[in-house]
Amino acid sequence: MSLRRFRLAVALAAASLLPLSAAQAQEKTLRIAMTASDIPTTTGMPNNGFEGMRFLGFPIFEGLILFDLSKSDQLATLRPGLAESWKQAADDKKTWIFTLRKGVKFHDGTDFNADAVIWNLERIFNKDSPQFEAAATGIMRSRVPILASWKKIDDYTVALTTTQVASYFPWMVPYILTSSPTQWEKLGKDWGKVGAAGGAGTGPFKITKVVPRQSVTLGRNDEYWDPSHKAKVDSVLLMPIPEANTRLAALRSGRVDWIEVPPPDGIPSLKQAGYVISTNSYPHVWPWFYNMAAKNSPLADVRVRQALNYCIDRKAIVSMLNGTAEPSVGWLKPTDAAFGNPENRYTFDPTKGKKLLAEAGFTPQKPLSFKVMISTSGSGQMLPLPMNEALQENLKQACGVEIQVDAVEWQVLLNAGRALPDAPALNGAMALNVSSPSSDVGMMFRYFAAANSSPTGSNFQQWKDDKFEAALTTLAEATDETIILENFKKAHERLVDNPPWLYIVHDLNPRAFSKNVQGFVPAQSWFVDLTNVSLK
Repeated sequence: MSLRRFRLAVALAAASLLPLSAAQAQEKTLRIAMTASDIPTTTGMPNNGFEGMRFLGFPIFEGLILFDLSKSDQLATLRPGLAESWKQAADDKKTWIFTLRKGVKFHDGTDFNADAVIWNLERIFNKDSPQFEAAATGIMRSRVPILASWKKIDDYTVALTTTQVASYFPWMVPYILTSSPTQWEKLGKDWGKVGAAGGAGTGPFKITKVVPRQSVTLGRNDEYWDPSHKAKVDSVLLMPIPEANTRLAALRSGRVDWIEVPPPDGIPSLKQAGYVISTNSYPHVWPWFYNMAAKNSPLADVRVRQALNYCIDRKAIVSMLNGTAEPSVGWLKPTDAAFGNPENRYTFDPTKGKKLLAEAGFTPQKPLSFKVMISTSGSGQMLPLPMNEALQENLKQACGVEIQVDAVEWQVLLNAGRALPDAPALNGAMALNVSSPSSDVGMMFRYFAAANSSPTGSNFQQWKDDKFEAALTTLAEATDETIILENFKKAHERLVDNPPWLYIVHDLNPRAFSKNVQGFVPAQSWFVDLTNVSLK
């Protein structure tokens, strides 16, 4: 993001802090300050990463399968959504049969059925369909990279077929969001107009007002199909406030009830003043993606990639964040069942790091030097500017590594993650700082399988490891949970020993609330269930 655009975003955030009207004050409106620098898109496939999905995805637009966000003491699991049930076809393990829920209506009053499911799949995966949404297709395709075909069996049954047998396919299905075909037709078959007005979904909230670059208002869907998940507040006001201290000021002044990612140095005083701080472990990793495949990339050498993992002081970063993170020494946490037993146990060991660098040809006379592209804010990005400044100094002092930092807007960084290794959009960057989910095997496949190499998938680094591929294939074809876990471990061990990423920290998902916010459940997920929340 340019300095001018960043200042504009902060100015707009400040403008949103004007006094509430009497009508707004009487209505129970939950006001949330997001980390995004702009409002996520509102057509039914939000941009701005998983923060977009958190606030302008799942609360409004649903998938055939949903995440169960009701518990804080275990990883989020799956639950039925717009499909009551699903199963692999008896005669073809690549095909999954979904039995759809009857009686569900979109926010515009029209029926949800198999035709709506097929229409939405054509919208994303068929570039020749009239409803093709170009701006959304790259986002959803990267999250569901193995969908090959789809078919309506009857009005309430559909079949989805994948390119390969994949036991983990159900974990990808929640990201296929469903938007009303009628809303698109009513607004002139123009996705730009749908975005300006807000798309119509089936979820517990509906979009009632969009103010470009300033806010989106969600209203409670009183006709929601699931009585146990009806919203308790009348409305939700979502505001992009990318600068952490501006979010803090908004909370302290009473202009918002909830802020994402409070500045760590402000947490003690918030607690002292009676604000509620929520943290919890969840499947998240804050890494650098290595650009291994660029021409003459120094990161093509596994010794360099391992060295950097030994050169960083993760505990110092955690301390800087006031304990709102924990050290990351792999894609998963060491406490996760599938972490395995890798040969490398990364600690802060500059001696070992420098030895590996020297073996790869990098010495004090010929230091390793490269550029990292980072964001100024964004979903799961924590505090990217000070954190990367600390890493820059850490690597210089510990191992003589010289890092240049290129700060851009969050969506620009996300777009760079789908670029080819030597694309001009990368501006010569040899690493990208993109926070990422680590929730399930489907997500592992998305980020690391050779089949998903950029630009078609999320394997930005174009990493390929034969042992990893073999383990992934075995677990994809397995139905026995013991075999799946055993090979999940084998796959993860390769991610540690042949690292495609620099593993830095796992976020603890900090949020701050006014004491009027009740009922929030800090699920072990990137996502939240806003229907649990009430205002005192």
